[in-house]
Amino acid sequence: MNGQTSHQQSKDGRHDDDAALTEFLASLMDYTPTIPDELVEHYLSKIGFQCPDIRLTRLVAVATQKFIADVATDALQQCKARQSAVVKDKRDKQQKDKRLILTMEDLSRALREYGVNVKHQEYFADSPSVGLDSVSETSDN
Repeated sequence: MNGQTSHQQSKDGRHDDDAALTEFLASLMDYTPTIPDELVEHYLSKIGFQCPDIRLTRLVAVATQKFIADVATDALQQCKARQSAVVKDKRDKQQKDKRLILTMEDLSRALREYGVNVKHQEYFADSPSVGLDSVSETSDN
């Protein structure tokens, strides 16, 4: 009898999951994602995937939006941690600069948590002042 009860519960649970999935997919028809359908379709077709169902395209857009939001949140936390460490090191500085400056290092660390490794090019400048010294030296000559 116990076997029948667990079988019945699993059947009802799967029915609830199917109903929730059907409802969610139906809600995607009325949802306008932040990432345009055309952009998602472009990248899906670029990798060889084509599906006429707009709900699937929007599902990919929602998943992508969630991923980007998670990475941005993690990068923000990295930025705050880095800048709070800098302020502690500079105790003589009375006025804190409250602006947060997101660097590629912050973003790289956040992406690394998701298995994405970002490599910087040799010519990559992480701040506007990097490389200005060498430019002024060559212009003086």
